[in-house]
Amino acid sequence: MAAPFDTDTDTDTVSTTPDDLAELLRCAGVPQSIEQVRAIIAGVAAAPRPRDDEAWLSLILANPPEELRRRLVAWRDALTPPEAFGPAGPERLAALRGEMQRCGLDGFIVPRADEHQGEYVAQRAMRLAWITGFTGSAGAAVVLAGRAAIFVDGRYTLQVASEVDPALFELRHLVEQPPERWLAEALPPGALLGYDPWLHSITGVERLRAACDRADAFLVACPDNPLDAVWTDQPPPPLAPVVAQSVRFAGRTSEDKREDVARDLIRDTAAAAVLTAPDSIAWLLNVRGGDVAYTPLPLSFAILYADARVDWFIDPRKLVPGLTEHLGPAVTVQPPDALGDALDCLASQTVRVDPGTLPAWIAERLESNDATLDKGLDPCALPKACKTPVELNGIRAAHRRDGAALTRFLAWLSREAAGGSLREIAASDRLEAFRAEGELFEGLSFPTISGAGPHGAIVHYRAMPATDRLLEAGTLYLVDSGAQYRDGTTDVTRTVAIGPAGAEQRHRFTLVLKGHIAVAAALFPTGTTGSQLDALARRALWAEGLDYDHGTGHGVGQFLSVHEGPQRISKAGNTVALQPGMILSDEPGYYK
Repeated sequence: MAAPFDTDTDTDTVSTTPDDLAELLRCAGVPQSIEQVRAIIAGVAAAPRPRDDEAWLSLILANPPEELRRRLVAWRDALTPPEAFGPAGPERLAALRGEMQRCGLDGFIVPRADEHQGEYVAQRAMRLAWITGFTGSAGAAVVLAGRAAIFVDGRYTLQVASEVDPALFELRHLVEQPPERWLAEALPPGALLGYDPWLHSITGVERLRAACDRADAFLVACPDNPLDAVWTDQPPPPLAPVVAQSVRFAGRTSEDKREDVARDLIRDTAAAAVLTAPDSIAWLLNVRGGDVAYTPLPLSFAILYADARVDWFIDPRKLVPGLTEHLGPAVTVQPPDALGDALDCLASQTVRVDPGTLPAWIAERLESNDATLDKGLDPCALPKACKTPVELNGIRAAHRRDGAALTRFLAWLSREAAGGSLREIAASDRLEAFRAEGELFEGLSFPTISGAGPHGAIVHYRAMPATDRLLEAGTLYLVDSGAQYRDGTTDVTRTVAIGPAGAEQRHRFTLVLKGHIAVAAALFPTGTTGSQLDALARRALWAEGLDYDHGTGHGVGQFLSVHEGPQRISKAGNTVALQPGMILSDEPGYYK
């Protein structure tokens, strides 16, 4: 990480000593000390770069003088950690094993997760990528003294083979060879397997404990994560500005939402609900942030009480001026380290928790105070999924603008690809540029999958300079992409033939198209779930002995997560019935 002062990141930057900058801050009326300002900027630097690259300055001073603005921006640039963490070689694995031994552990689990069990995580939480090299959005690794393994699902079987050294980690399928089965066989009797209770849900811990029981081993919660102890340049928690989401886009006030969800708690005789999913909190409070890439989320926790009050546990340095007025008097902002004491105040009461996302640490804190855990779906998940008429109109408007950008791109692609010199990265960059010209554009909703030829068979492929392929005649080009607009989120997949397509390509494409149409045209009774519709998408493929190893469709948020529950269309069992207002994708596939 670069030094905070005496930076020369560009030719316009004037070398600044701590005393000089402190004087500039004092003269501008900034109340924080130079050390406090540095901490804010380090957190800003650890967050993804937003479209408005200087909005964060309001966390220090609204409209700073030009000289101060220039130097603060240069300081941010100097503190920005690299996007990649360097090669995940044997030295890191050896360092983790040394720390495990110091802690008395025989093994340690490294999930691809943060404290919120989110799909997209801050750089600080990319522990799996740091130790293994795997950069996908789902997976886990288990490190024992003499062997280690990484587990990924069907979307990432090709990617993990290209990113992870098989001499260091055994490559396993997350579903067919889950960690619990591997652990039951690999752990020696009496072994101590460590885990970070903030990074595992209570459901996940139950599975791990059962695996340890089968091996006569013991699962041990680690108060301090041993991987963090050896990741010496781990980025700090991100600090991106938190802003209001206007009722113009939300369709309902935060007060209305809180009262509705609180009525559900009263019906279930729960005193409160602990909310750990940042998108649920953002929806409930009508706020948006930027702590993680591709999804406008402020990372935080919240407790919603049965009287519709909310305690919001978030770093107050993230809140832009005026946000507390938007929140209103029923929302109390508290620092994250106040969460434990607030949980203690729920002693002997019934508390709604979502066992699939609640960190084990929180569950253990509640149960230690005799709270009763009412395990059920996050109470915000279903009302968030059923969009208001205002949200639906916004999403339709966003899709019209997005569709216009995509149509312009396809027209451009038909001209440029014929020349034989177009590559994957240039194509995806051009698509993003078309989208960026649209109204209310805020960025991409996930990394664009721009896959030429064989790369189209890598489900979550991401083009890199080392893999950047030409779009060659006679091949297929897959572009799976989406955008975040202030009024909606999009996710669109297109498969394009570069030149004439072969008979097998046309046949497979037709089978997938039949599945897509079958789902899109389906009429179904009230109470039908996405799992019941999933076979419609696969029927034509199944008739040819073919299939695909991922779900068919997922929920989509409204300027929130591109992958949103609780509804989905998938082989995996799902008891949530599809309801009016839900948005789902429809994306069967075939990969050779």
